Amino acid sequence: MVYICKMKKIYFLFLIILLSCNAKAQENNFGLRKDKISELKTFLKEKNYNQNLAIFIDFKIPSNKFRFFIYDLKNDKVLEKGIVSHGSGSEQNSGNLKFSNIENSYQSSLGKYVILNSYYGQFGKSYRLKGLDKTNSNAQKRAIVLHYLACVPDIETEKPVCLSLGCPMLSPKFFAKTSKYIDSSPKPIILYAFY
Repeated sequence: MVYICKMKKIYFLFLIILLSCNAKAQENNFGLRKDKISELKTFLKEKNYNQNLAIFIDFKIPSNKFRFFIYDLKNDKVLEKGIVSHGSGSEQNSGNLKFSNIENSYQSSLGKYVILNSYYGQFGKSYRLKGLDKTNSNAQKRAIVLHYLACVPDIETEKPVCLSLGCPMLSPKFFAKTSKYIDSSPKPIILYAFY
């Protein structure tokens, strides 16, 4: 009887620890890969970019789920999360995504981007993106920008979301929220897209 009570206590303590660790991990980063966060923190050191705020896109997460993260690097927590589309050329029959840095591929590109100035074009307010890696160095030549379109939902859905021509595309409401962070930043923000 004593043995059973001790085992119940141990099991109960183990369950509490497991649940609290799991809740803390979800609270901190919603499954955002820690290696990518660390990699970006190292990249940012002694550079003239925002050291406290970054944006991550995890293209491994399906398009109908939250995979665009505005992240507080200083306190290691997600501030906002939303839906983001990928390029129509990235879609493969296998269900995996394909990425390219080639013009007219309509594929998304991976890598680190610096978010440049905003402008008003065919999609309304948009942000120019400059690719900082070999995998996205043609972003400006390809006119890859951060913009919005009404077909992108605000919440997670069962169906895949509409596709872009290679640009990261947000819902109008989430784009407005994201703009507040970008526009109020004293230094350029890095957007890091990975798979």
